[in-house]
Amino acid sequence: MIPYPSIDPVAVRIGPLAIRWYGIAYLLGFASGYAVLRRLAARGRVPLTPQAVGDLVSWLAAGVVLGGRLGYVLFYNLPYFLEHPARVLALWEGGMSFHGGLLGAAAALWAFSRRRGLGLLDMGDALALAAPPGLFFGRIANFVNGELYGRVTDLPWAMVFPGGGPMGRHPSQLYEALLEGPVLWAVAAWAFRRYPGRSGAVTAAFLIGYGVFRFLVEFTREPDPQLGFVLGPFTMGQILSAGMVVAGVLFAQAAARGAAAAGGGPGGIRRKQR
Repeated sequence: MIPYPSIDPVAVRIGPLAIRWYGIAYLLGFASGYAVLRRLAARGRVPLTPQAVGDLVSWLAAGVVLGGRLGYVLFYNLPYFLEHPARVLALWEGGMSFHGGLLGAAAALWAFSRRRGLGLLDMGDALALAAPPGLFFGRIANFVNGELYGRVTDLPWAMVFPGGGPMGRHPSQLYEALLEGPVLWAVAAWAFRRYPGRSGAVTAAFLIGYGVFRFLVEFTREPDPQLGFVLGPFTMGQILSAGMVVAGVLFAQAAARGAAAAGGGPGGIRRKQR
């Protein structure tokens, strides 16, 4: 087995102030997303001014945090929070759901696009390119925290995680970091280059790619103790990820219909500067 590199979850302590790696991961994720969106805007691939990019990231940050927390409450630990409703706001205790964060980001993107008269599918494609670096940083933070570890295994790279008992386990956080970060970004970038005028194609590639990767990695990840397996051998994460794949297929079909209706031309990107 490989020794688990015990890292203090607190990156910096300044008196009573503690800055955690998890918080830094969120900041890096939003900063990298901002950089990607700024680059796309500068190249004319999204109809946004630099100021509008900053506004969009602010909306997305709120959507991710609120949606991520509510998703965790509803999908993963509802009985507990029904008994302790005040703990819903205790974000510092942990408990965020990617799928909830995705829904929150989608709601924020819809509201932002509607308010500014922007094409939702085109904005979704831009977000699909900007999201993978943040997912990578988040999974690395999970690894640093020693949380969301994998199931017991005898593979040579198994690790003994704090709180995971004496047995070696899959470092499933690192599997997810690789697949949800650089590999998913490569998938989205491929769709971006392959279908430059097909609005929704990159969004479809992101949803299908993430859904498939997460579904497979969940077979190596320890189920949440308060839930266990929720449908036969499948976890809540797998059920939600399967829903993402279905949504991705629907987006792909919508993108194909839009491209056909446009005669193969641009997918309706509005060039207004906002």
